[in-house]
Order: sequence, then C-alpha cells, then structure tokens
Amino acid sequence: MAGSSPLGIRTVLHPVSDLPTATAVYAALLGVPPTTDSTYYVGFDAAGQHVGLVPGGGPQGMTSPVTYWHVPDIEAKLAELSAAGATVTEPAHEVGGDRLVATVADPDGNVLGLIQDR
Repeated sequence: MAGSSPLGIRTVLHPVSDLPTATAVYAALLGVPPTTDSTYYVGFDAAGQHVGLVPGGGPQGMTSPVTYWHVPDIEAKLAELSAAGATVTEPAHEVGGDRLVATVADPDGNVLGLIQDR
C-alpha cells in the first residue's frame, strides 16, 4: 500500500465530565502525576504512552475515547485515508509544541486520530 507507515498508537484522549475526579482516577491507574494539568486538558505520560483527559469532549465534541496514530506526514496520510474512503472530520492543525493533529471517520463513523510531531 502506498504512503508512509504509522509510527504506532501512542496517544489516547478521553472525554470526561468531572476533570478533578477523572484526574485522580487516571493518576491512580497510571501511577504517575499529570505532566500537563490545566482546566481544559490534563495529560499523563506513562510507559511510553500519552493519556489525555478532555473536559466535556473539548471543542471537537468527543463522545468516546479517540486513539491517535503518530505519523511522519499528516497531510499525506490524510490524502491516503480519504482516497481509501475515510472522511476528514478535523483537518490538520497546529496545537502547539510543533504538533499537528487531525481526525478522520472510517466508513462506520469510528473516529481515528492522527498526530505529526515536527
């Protein structure tokens, strides 16, 4: 298959309704304190994975966890996924720290996230 291979799933974001309680639960689960702790996002780095908590599903309106595949070229991967039948639901955009993110929906509506670190 054409295109670049993903670098693996290393990020999972979870929509939460009660950020302080969810933060305590995930800290207990992962055994580490958050590496990012704000009113709009709490992130944990544990065992080579990043777990993020997004209050109210954030501006993207997440209703379930979204796994993010790390890719070397996000625009090429978006084009490849679109050609294969996926629908871009969130175009690639910068979120800070030289990181681009995007999401697509597969034909069944499952949301797949993409991350490119520059």
